[in-house]
Formats: sequence, C-alpha cells, structure tokens
Amino acid sequence: MSVITSFIQNQILSMKWLNVLIGNLLQAIGMDLSKRLGGSLQFFFYDVIKIFILLSVLIFIISYIQSYFPPERTKRILGRFHGLGANSLAALLGTITPFCSCSSIPLFIGFSSAGLPVGVTFSFLISSPLVDLGSLVLLTSIFGVKIALVYVVVGLVLAVIGGTLIEKLGMERYVEDFVKNIKPVEMQEEVKMTRGERVSYAQTQVKSTVSKVFWYVIVGVGIGALIHNWIPTNVILTVLGENNPFSVLIATFVGVPMYADIFGTIPIAEALFAKGVGVGTILSFMMGVTALSLPSMVMLRKAVKPRLLVVFASIVTVGIIIIGYAFNAFGYLFV
Repeated sequence: MSVITSFIQNQILSMKWLNVLIGNLLQAIGMDLSKRLGGSLQFFFYDVIKIFILLSVLIFIISYIQSYFPPERTKRILGRFHGLGANSLAALLGTITPFCSCSSIPLFIGFSSAGLPVGVTFSFLISSPLVDLGSLVLLTSIFGVKIALVYVVVGLVLAVIGGTLIEKLGMERYVEDFVKNIKPVEMQEEVKMTRGERVSYAQTQVKSTVSKVFWYVIVGVGIGALIHNWIPTNVILTVLGENNPFSVLIATFVGVPMYADIFGTIPIAEALFAKGVGVGTILSFMMGVTALSLPSMVMLRKAVKPRLLVVFASIVTVGIIIIGYAFNAFGYLFV
C-alpha cells in the first residue's frame, strides 16, 4: 500500500519524472543544473508545466461537478438550513466554486440579496478562495496528503467559525443597503444539462480559468525560482524560520498586499518549503494572499460597510495566525 501511495504522491501528483525529464533536456543543451541559472530554469519549466497540467485536469473535474450547483440551486439548498448547519454547508459549497476571492464576491452579493443570513454568506466567502478540491490536490503534491487534508479541514473550520461569529455579532445591519434592495430574480425551473453539455461547460471553464490565472502562475513560479535558487537559505530562515517568533505574523501580512489564487501561491510555497520554512508559516502566507488580498477587500467594501469589513478581516487574520502557529507547533505529526 505504501508503494502505491508513494507512486501516486511522487509520480502522479508531484510529477518527479517531469522534473528529471526537464533536467535531462537542459543538460543536453549545455546547462549546468548545479548553477543558479540552470537550477532556476529547471524549477521554472517544471513547475509551470506541472501546475498547468494539474490545473487543467482539476478545473475540468471541479467544473463538471459545479455544473450540478448553479447559483439558483445553491441558494435553494442553503435556504433550507439554519444556524451552524447552514454555515457548515455554505463552507462546503465554497469548495466547488470560483478559485479567488474577487470572483466569489458577486456570488456573495447574490446570496445576500436573496435573503440568506450574513453569517452564512461569509462562511461561503471565506471558504471559496481558501479551500477547494484543487488546493487539496496541489498541496498534496508538495506537503503530502496528511497536511493537505488538515489544511482543508482547518480552512473549513475557520470559515464556519468566522461566519458564525459575524452572525452572532449582529453584523447584518452593516451590509450596504443597495445589496439588500436588489430584487432577486424569480427562480425558474432549473434547466437540466446533458452529459455532453456538462463536458462542454467544463472545457469552457478550463480555458477561461487558465487564461485568468496564467500570469499569476508565471509570476508565482518566477518568485519561487528566485527564492529557491537565488536567495540564501540563511536569509529566508532569519525572516521566516521557526527561530523567529514573528514568522507567522510576517508571512500573513506580507501576503495581504498580493493578489493571486491558490495556484499562484503554490510555487512560492514549494520554494519556501525547500528552504526549510515551517509549514504553518507557509500556509499563513497562502491564506493571507487568497483570503485577504487588498483587491478583494476593495471589492467587498462596495457590498459591506467599514465596520463589517474590519470585523471580517480581523476574524480571518486572527484565525490564519492561530492556524499558522498551530501548524508550526504540531505539523511534525503530519509529515
């Protein structure tokens, strides 16, 4: 069983064979992989090809599943539940929806205008960019299945707790009036898609999403190659190493000004992990980028009043920091 697991981890998800192949091709044209330039090129080409292969496959599968959950159907499902159950379901539904916070916000507005409780909509908003099936597979390719699964679980828990706290604090009144006054479109009978139409929809989503994230992945891999081959390990560890008690805080707040989805942060995480940075610090950085980016905060401000925005950002930030320190303290149990 361990042999099969190792094969899936190393050859299918991590695609070690691809890294060897690219290394051989670079050496064939005279590149020295022990040098910075050669090592950077190997890292860059390997990660770009690997990520886009996994990305295309994952988006196709996720989009095919998502075709069964159009927004109107999602609203109906969520409307049947209340309390903690509704928050939990909203967080779970967030795992099969768009890959970045900015693309989740229009759905958040739609759910709010449909009359769903503010806590439920925020559980969805936290979960959607933070946790998805794609992140599970890609994190597995770097950290292994145990850490990837724990990341997904704590991400869902953060989404449920965050949404519940926002509801308990009575934040409903801080949603902008225009959102509340949007008249929801009357739900028509759901159009059933054929299998061929679902496949076509999934293919379209692959093309659309890949085109949207293309440059984020390229930039992310470029930063990863820079960290991996050009920045000395001792410099990285001085700033983000376990001996620095502020490493999780630094990683979280460094991630906030950036804007990327989970796929754009993966190569940076991979490079930091190779340098010996703690898993919790890396995950805090990824969560800060995906859940608290400035562009998404600006967009969300259009839909909610400043007090609710501050409460949301504070809850998520504190949650990310706690998760980061917890992973650094107990991550060895999952390696």
